[in-house]
Amino acid sequence: MKGTRWLTRIAPVLVLMLLASACSFGAGNADNEVVPSTLKVMYYDERSFFQQYGMLFSATHPHVDIEVASTQNLFSSGTVIEDYNQMMLDFIEDEQPDVLMLSAEQYTELAQDGRLYELSKLTSDESFDLEGLMPGLIDYMTELSDGKLYGLSPTFHSQVIYYNVDLFEQYGVPQPTDQMSWEQLIELAMRFPTDGGENRVYGLKAGYEGSVSELATMIAGTYGLSLIDPGQMQVLINTDAWKSAFQTALNAVQSGTLYVQDPENWFGGGSYEEYLLQDPFISGKLAMAVDGQYLINQLDSAQDYLQDRGIQNWDLITMPVDPNNPDVSAHVNLSNIFAINANSANIEAAEQFIRYLHSDEFARVSSRSHLGSGFPVRTKYIESKEDINMEAFYKLKPASNELYRDYGELPAQFFSEFQGILQEELDKVINGDELLDNALDNLQVRAQEALIRAKQQEEEEKAQQGEAATVTEPVVQEGQVSIEIAR
Repeated sequence: MKGTRWLTRIAPVLVLMLLASACSFGAGNADNEVVPSTLKVMYYDERSFFQQYGMLFSATHPHVDIEVASTQNLFSSGTVIEDYNQMMLDFIEDEQPDVLMLSAEQYTELAQDGRLYELSKLTSDESFDLEGLMPGLIDYMTELSDGKLYGLSPTFHSQVIYYNVDLFEQYGVPQPTDQMSWEQLIELAMRFPTDGGENRVYGLKAGYEGSVSELATMIAGTYGLSLIDPGQMQVLINTDAWKSAFQTALNAVQSGTLYVQDPENWFGGGSYEEYLLQDPFISGKLAMAVDGQYLINQLDSAQDYLQDRGIQNWDLITMPVDPNNPDVSAHVNLSNIFAINANSANIEAAEQFIRYLHSDEFARVSSRSHLGSGFPVRTKYIESKEDINMEAFYKLKPASNELYRDYGELPAQFFSEFQGILQEELDKVINGDELLDNALDNLQVRAQEALIRAKQQEEEEKAQQGEAATVTEPVVQEGQVSIEIAR
């Protein structure tokens, strides 16, 4: 559906956006002739696209008609996706959108294949403020694409450590600081008491399970560890670095300081105040928590609804870092990367779109209107809070999470089997039946065997599909054509 038809239904909202932004940005460039054009944008859903991006762009660029190539139908209920990346590449080949919305992995693959348009004009334009972007953004994007810039993301998500200032003062524990190591952070958490029954205080909540495997995986991501080399189909878990990650996580769990969510104790109904107080950080029972932007919204609500019944004084620090590389974090996520199709016939309009999404104007208006998700990469428009270290969200430069690199190349069935093996071996360690060294030896062998089996099964299934395709012939009958395709 063309953007103009969609915009008819949201005209009242657009009027407000025009008042907020058009005065400073204008409907076109006064020095250049405005040429009407159509821009085809690949995005998950048309409605959410216009809510987050399309409304503002159309308000300031009325000469560009936007058509959304929605990928939503690719994920219809019951669809079995064997190769997600290939499915998206096929979609791009069929639809030929001008602007692509990509994951980091897709961005890297398309850039390496020469299928993206380089954004050199944007970065060389002095009117485009590169300094105002979050630290390390351009470097990160060029690292993903062999030194050249082909895409940008207007927003980002990141995790930080929330901490309860009052609890640290009450128990005489030094407050945490930016860029600590995981070992330092967990050492602080272990200084809080572990007694007290239902009303006890916990030192740290990291994830939902509070398990050794969950925390160890988080630590491994910080240190840039890989679980598997997809190219060699080799499991890499039996290393000193992985052992250190598991040992640190094991120490935290066995100390009793780690908060574990009771699966039987999810919120089952009640007042909104009760819902808020179910969170151990909001209720004042948790010294530190790993979380993202969402918890800030909950804390704001708690201040209004709970008043003095919830946490009173809290602050933020950065996620733990690798001491050998303390300025970067793998816990920063740039999920919506916008790039231009190298085959686009509308390069100029596509460049205007990319430029606008990363402009001062878009960041200012969208941050005030809360149209998008995540924080704007133009960090000066992140809402400040009195006495809160909001810089913790963007102080660290984004880095690739090696833990999940190229996982699309691995057999899907391997992961469920691996999780079972991992839990079995860790349970032996937690119960005192096995040493961590022995458990990792066993895990390496069993996981490698599972990976080989899964790969062999995948290849056999593909071979069977190939044989089926070979014997399938187009059936042509009078008045109709039936075509069967097997891949």
